[in-house]
Amino acid sequence: MQRILSTELTLHAGERVTLAGWVNRRRELKSVSFLILRDRAGLAQVVFPPGTPLPPEESVIRVTGIVKENEIAPGGVELVESELTLLSGAQHETPFEIFRPSLSPALPSQLDHAPLSLRHPSRKDALKLGAEAVKAFRETLDGLGFTEIFTPKIVESATESGANVFALDYFGRPGFLAQSPQFYKQLMVGVYERVFEVGPVFRAEPHDTTRHLAQYTSLDAELGFIEDHRDVMRVLRDVMAGIMGRVSDIEVPAEIPALHFADALEIAGADPQEPDLSPADERALGEWALKEHQSDFVYITGYPMRKRPFYTHPDPHRPGYSNGFDLLFRGIELVTGGQRLHRYEDYIAALEQRGEPLGPVKSYVESFKLGFPPHGGFAIGLERLISRITGAANVREVTAFPRDLTRISP
Repeated sequence: MQRILSTELTLHAGERVTLAGWVNRRRELKSVSFLILRDRAGLAQVVFPPGTPLPPEESVIRVTGIVKENEIAPGGVELVESELTLLSGAQHETPFEIFRPSLSPALPSQLDHAPLSLRHPSRKDALKLGAEAVKAFRETLDGLGFTEIFTPKIVESATESGANVFALDYFGRPGFLAQSPQFYKQLMVGVYERVFEVGPVFRAEPHDTTRHLAQYTSLDAELGFIEDHRDVMRVLRDVMAGIMGRVSDIEVPAEIPALHFADALEIAGADPQEPDLSPADERALGEWALKEHQSDFVYITGYPMRKRPFYTHPDPHRPGYSNGFDLLFRGIELVTGGQRLHRYEDYIAALEQRGEPLGPVKSYVESFKLGFPPHGGFAIGLERLISRITGAANVREVTAFPRDLTRISP
């Protein structure tokens, strides 16, 4: 008999059907025994005669029975006159129960037992939300004429100035895990004009915070023939509206409020000589945007050039500042983006000004001897986005198998 899903039971009242899934919970009472079966669609109640031995929670089973209406059962129906086949038994007692409304163990214990904790609705729903956000990201950019690309994750040099990299032995010579697809997505602007990528990036930075991971999923986009970074910001606004429209009821303003970096420091009450925003500054700016513009989002533009990578285009009207920006979402940096340099001679000058050698990035820089249009782009951290939407206290709560300063398993 072909298997159906738990959510299809109501279509088969009075019929004999087969379900398969996991034992979510079991109960053996004096007058009846029953279990709650969990499959990818939901839950179903299966009834057995009293004294029927039932396999432990998280065992995989197949059951065949007759669908009977019962208003107190999940979905208003249950299986009776049921026959059970054990497909795979749980070999030991699980360290915690996942049929409870919330997970009781502390986050480290959840991560240690990820194959179990990820089966809890709170964890798997967050991962599903991430998948839907990626789908919306793709669909929005497809509609704007972008082409999806796939770039190497093993590279010959660092792609983000000042950030640490994971080194590896690449057939006897040095290689690194890519910190971003930055170089490649810029080069592909010379092919398709508008490109995007969804993929892992790696940052060997010794952060041990609730917002950082050593490996995360980056949603990158790059577009050519722009006037400046504001064209990039307009595309990003549409992308965020597409994502939020799919996964939440959070409203993205038709025009997201924007502050120049110098003004942002003043509003946050920070030292005007600071080269970057602290987490406290970001929270203050998030509160300002909500109070003054009723917006969960705010752009911070014109970051100092000394805090941006060498490929960032300077602000032609304000020396020392860049055509780079961050998008803050609910008081935390979510997106980094900006306009890039697009002429070979400008790259050479930028490296010389910073005192950085050409050698490690020579193949990338020399590509700009070909013609490239003015272009720019952005990158969204997926896990950070989902943690802010769900209100998770730690980005690891919405990551399947997080990699951080201390964790490399499971």
